Amino acid sequence: MADLYLKALESERKRLWATCRLKGLAKGTPERVRIGELDGLIAEHKGKSK
Repeated sequence: MADLYLKALESERKRLWATCRLKGLAKGTPERVRIGELDGLIAEHKGKSK
C-alpha cells in the first residue's frame, strides 16, 4: 500500500529544494526552514512505520 502522507511530504520537500537551488536562497529563508521541518516530519513518520 502506498503511503500517501509520506509521498506528499517528500514531494513538497523536493519542490522546495528545487526552488531554493534555482533562486540561490540562503539558509534562514522561510523555504529552507520549511525543508528542515519536512525532514523532521519525514524522519518521524518513517520511525513510526517501522
